[in-house]
Amino acid sequence: MTDPTRPGGRTDRPEIPTRLVVHALVREDGTVDADQLYAVAGLLGMSDQQIRLCVKRLVDEGRFTREGRGRKATLRAVADVNGSLAPDAAHVRHAYRQDAGHSPWDGTWHLFAFAVPESRRTARDALREHLVHLGAAPVQNGLYVTANPVTELVEAHARHLGVIDTLTRLTTTELSVGDVTEPRALAAALWPLTEIARRYDRLAAFAEACLTGLAGEPGPSGAERLTTAIELAVHFTAAMEPDPLLPPELLPRPWPGARARGLAATCWNRLCETGPDGTGTPRLFALYSDAVRPAGGETSA
Repeated sequence: MTDPTRPGGRTDRPEIPTRLVVHALVREDGTVDADQLYAVAGLLGMSDQQIRLCVKRLVDEGRFTREGRGRKATLRAVADVNGSLAPDAAHVRHAYRQDAGHSPWDGTWHLFAFAVPESRRTARDALREHLVHLGAAPVQNGLYVTANPVTELVEAHARHLGVIDTLTRLTTTELSVGDVTEPRALAAALWPLTEIARRYDRLAAFAEACLTGLAGEPGPSGAERLTTAIELAVHFTAAMEPDPLLPPELLPRPWPGARARGLAATCWNRLCETGPDGTGTPRLFALYSDAVRPAGGETSA
């Protein structure tokens, strides 16, 4: 299949590690069908040798057990291995609430300052990473700001790390960074909005191609459907993970995030409607279907 509008036929595939494909195909009962794995990996441009080596490493690491050989084998996950494609459900649901206009900004900036000594570098780095994960941006050394009310989450993590005594929290409705005071200008200066928008544009283009392919005749095979789901999850993750989910009041207009997420939700719904291919549905479908449910399967213009 070479038509770029059909699932499995696009040439702009994201980089997908081999073991991520294995994790993505884990079914509700914790197993992976090897024949399905080889078929999907082949559509993603991976060789049989890549899959054999990857499976051997995963078994050697104790992450999976294997029953049978080759394409007739069944892999069984030893522990929960949703992998890096599993969505951060709270993050995703908040995004869809924003898209629906249910989380308006109250004009408050939330600031966090900390001075963790060098002797506790690991805790300091972990606190910094947590702040960035929650969408905060560095203003200067040891000072971070976000427009979202995440104070309780930051405090809980600081306590867990044992550095709550080094953390200062404050809120303000008047923030200036240098000569910049206008909220939307501050957001543009503090967060890489141009790059985030490009990622959403790529997600939207992929989801549109996905929907076109799913509407074609004949419909996609089971392997093509699973391949499309993995690619969509990779694009969705690439767009969502670096997004601080700033309130719409702080974003450029038009902002591509809401439209891209709406298209992605519709695509997930259509993929789920096609049903399993007789061998069970990977957990990935349930995880994303649950996470994007607030979108209602409708696109946003």
